[in-house]
Amino acid sequence: MKQIAIAICHYPHALKSAIYGLQELFLMANRICDQSGLEVEFLPVIVDGTTQQSSRFNVVLLPPSAQSDFYLNPETTLIDWLKAQHNQGAVLASACAGSFVLAATQILAGRTVTTHWGLSDLFQLKYPDIPLDINQILIDHGDVITAGGMMSWLDLGFELVTKYTSVKVMRQLGKQLVVDTALREQRYYQQFTPSLLHGDQVVVAIQQMMNLEYGQPLSIQAIAAQFHLTERTMQRRFLKATGYNPNHYLQRLRIQKACDLLESSQLSFEVIARQVGYEDTSACRKVFIKTMGLTPKAFRHRFM
Repeated sequence: MKQIAIAICHYPHALKSAIYGLQELFLMANRICDQSGLEVEFLPVIVDGTTQQSSRFNVVLLPPSAQSDFYLNPETTLIDWLKAQHNQGAVLASACAGSFVLAATQILAGRTVTTHWGLSDLFQLKYPDIPLDINQILIDHGDVITAGGMMSWLDLGFELVTKYTSVKVMRQLGKQLVVDTALREQRYYQQFTPSLLHGDQVVVAIQQMMNLEYGQPLSIQAIAAQFHLTERTMQRRFLKATGYNPNHYLQRLRIQKACDLLESSQLSFEVIARQVGYEDTSACRKVFIKTMGLTPKAFRHRFM
């Protein structure tokens, strides 16, 4: 019998629903393995994330957290223990904000990772040298796995079940849990929520104007003139304040408004495209798919 020892870290403010949900997910996988005659047994153990654990594990999991005070400044004891486990061959895996704890080990250097899309700015500020891809719900490097959203602990659990058993066992587990196990991306769920707290009041005024007039024909040249800026100066200040150039910002804003209408109305996409400022429905559709990873029809079907 092949035994897979899994440590689920109960660090301060880690979500209990994820901690116990992961434990039960692996125990349910054991039943499926037993029924299938597969000699694999998961041994999930909940460990105290602030004290030393002498046991060696195959996998160490860092669940999501709803509060930032610990994961932004994790204790040295936990970081040292994670490093030791990794040095002994353990797979380190995180879901959502758990990636911050994982990043503090410095094991992620040079690896592209993911975290919750709403934490991307904070992650990049704290760990600017770690490549981040928030479009992905899960990124597996073999010895390090990161998963994105608050509920991505399910994706992480399924990934590990597949890793140590088979896709067939994972699919059967998904059916028992009544959870969709098809591949998905985190960008399906992203919302465009740009900050207005960057301190450049002229850029704030431009953002507010765009938010009101996104459905109208807008040119960057005209906007710059309206706010008594040269186009080049506006481009520079806008990018510095928001992280987007004005055209990309307006595009993202319009696509977010299109998402809102797809979720809340029965309007055709042709009508929606016009309402959010696109004269060419085909162009709007292409930008929508590129941004959201789904066709407008598939997006509406998933979220309405």
